Amino acid sequence: MAVYEDCIIFLLAKAYQRAHGDLKRRLAPFGLTPVQHLILEALWEEDGISAGELGKRLSLDSATLSGVLDRLSESGWITKEPDPDDKRIHRIFLTGKGRSMHDVLLMKRKDSNEEILRGMTLEERVLLKRLLRDLRG
Repeated sequence: MAVYEDCIIFLLAKAYQRAHGDLKRRLAPFGLTPVQHLILEALWEEDGISAGELGKRLSLDSATLSGVLDRLSESGWITKEPDPDDKRIHRIFLTGKGRSMHDVLLMKRKDSNEEILRGMTLEERVLLKRLLRDLRG
């Protein structure tokens, strides 16, 4: 076995490429990227969250988040509105399109997860999730 095949960083990168690629392929017909989908998921949990809080929850820097939000807004998934109490804060809201695609898009993510975990036992799946959460910190 090659030395790099024993390297955790290499293995994690390859696993990420596979998982990200699968989800990217499933979301392409909707004109979404995995990061955009992640933002929609956060908004399905809490619509109207501030952009700053959204970035914090998803560990996205403000420059990245700003561009992604602009593209989601331009394609009709979200709206950005100033907070009525503090005009420096923008609140992010789902549009009808963003709300109506909830079930379809969650199924795409679920299908992607199942594809990645296919062949693993329930115990292996639970352990993998625990280890990934631990690594995330």
